[in-house]
Amino acid sequence: MCMKCPVAVLPTLPTAAVACAQAAGVKSPACREVIGVSVEARALEAFTFGDMGEAALILGGVHGDEPKGVYLAHRFIDLLFGQPGFARGRRVTIVPVVNPDGYARRRRRNANKVDLNRNCPTSNWASSKPRSRYYSGSAPAGEPETRAVIELIRRLQPRHIVSIHSIGEHRFCNNYDGPARELAEAMSAGNGYPVIASMGYCTPGSLGTWAGVERGIPTITLELPAHHSRERCWRDNRQALLTVATVNEQGGEI
Repeated sequence: MCMKCPVAVLPTLPTAAVACAQAAGVKSPACREVIGVSVEARALEAFTFGDMGEAALILGGVHGDEPKGVYLAHRFIDLLFGQPGFARGRRVTIVPVVNPDGYARRRRRNANKVDLNRNCPTSNWASSKPRSRYYSGSAPAGEPETRAVIELIRRLQPRHIVSIHSIGEHRFCNNYDGPARELAEAMSAGNGYPVIASMGYCTPGSLGTWAGVERGIPTITLELPAHHSRERCWRDNRQALLTVATVNEQGGEI
């Protein structure tokens, strides 16, 4: 059964499949849910396809200046929307824009100038300088966007999580936290990105630490190459995201 689904069709999104379906009055194969609102009262929307078993959770737009992740999330919504039979026997939840205020401005941090990937209530959360690009906020889980995602995870109890980011310096990878190496390797078979356990720098208060390390939920940070076009990133990762949707917690196909 869909969770809190207030509409019969998907809301307006910058995707062709959704727009065409709305124009034709086609019933949506997805459940739309507003899981929270941002600092500036923009909705955080989740789209769930299927209703069987534990969900695979995909997040985009945690950092507002990494729009490729939002683009991939929207393209994946389109793909699943166009293949309603794909969701039978499984469940996939996608939050395309976790940080809508930052995304609207193409800025990394939210409207309170907090890096949402340093704001999770981890054991290693630490206060940082407000002017820092990585400002962790005044308190762990002090931001409404962080709380919305944490509540969604607690409610869904997903079998694994993929958060889509992008990175410069001609880098790209499937970075895993917690028991997610097998999933990272399965994704690598699709996108060819290296599998790494550490980005080489500390990330206190990150989602990977909160969900993957401290709660044992296999968690992947999919780092897209900033120097590649968004279309190439989609081509390279289409199969990897399908793997995320179809692989089970033991690493085998459903």
